[in-house]
Amino acid sequence: MNLNSRVAVLTRAALLLALALLFQSIRLLFPIPPLASTFLIGSLMNACFLLAAGIVGMGPTLMIVFLVPIVAYFQQVLPLPIFIIPVALGNAIFIGIFLMGRHWKYWVNIVVAAASKAIFMYIAFSWLLNLLEIHVKIATGLLFIMSWPQFITGIIGGALAGIIKKRLRLL
Repeated sequence: MNLNSRVAVLTRAALLLALALLFQSIRLLFPIPPLASTFLIGSLMNACFLLAAGIVGMGPTLMIVFLVPIVAYFQQVLPLPIFIIPVALGNAIFIGIFLMGRHWKYWVNIVVAAASKAIFMYIAFSWLLNLLEIHVKIATGLLFIMSWPQFITGIIGGALAGIIKKRLRLL
């Protein structure tokens, strides 16, 4: 890859990271109920991740999916820094399966990737919440958010990415 190509990939990755961080900050700018916020922001984030995977590839997309939960922690969305790890890994699984399944039909790929992410995040958070002494109300809320809503936001994010892809003739 020549220098111009590397600069183009880096620039696109930086723009997609900025867009993901902007979407993640919606909850700080507008008073959205927590459940609605989960579905809206999660769907937008997943669309960004999928578009990044298709536009800049695995390496830069992994940087994005690992930086986003760090910022979420500083925005006080994640109550403990240990939660950065399963969120980042869940997003990496989502992207990894999406990229590995490119030969599958688009919707099969999205469903498998979203289901894998949701299952991983539920198991990881169940395990972590059992180890940590967290208030029951907070633990219950976190476990709920890290379960089936992750699947739904993955599907909606896939639909959004598919629409954007067709409009921009990408991926």
